[in-house]
Amino acid sequence: MDKELEEYYSNFFELFRTKGWKQLIGEVDNNIEQLNSVEATKDEQDLFYRKGQLTVFFNLKNLEQLMITAKEQAESEDNEDDAI
Repeated sequence: MDKELEEYYSNFFELFRTKGWKQLIGEVDNNIEQLNSVEATKDEQDLFYRKGQLTVFFNLKNLEQLMITAKEQAESEDNEDDAI
């Protein structure tokens, strides 16, 4: 893995260890809980708006796992290249 990509992942993992990140994810969880209700939906347009909001919140909530998976994949590809 080149230095730039290694620094990219390192910066994210440093972020994920902070109290601020954990606090943000707590807020995201609260927002997901509030938005994930059909009962509170006024109309079809509101339903699609909520769906978009939930997509953004779920992406943010899953960002740490996505970065872990991407880094592992990049390392695996490097190991395959080294074996050739």
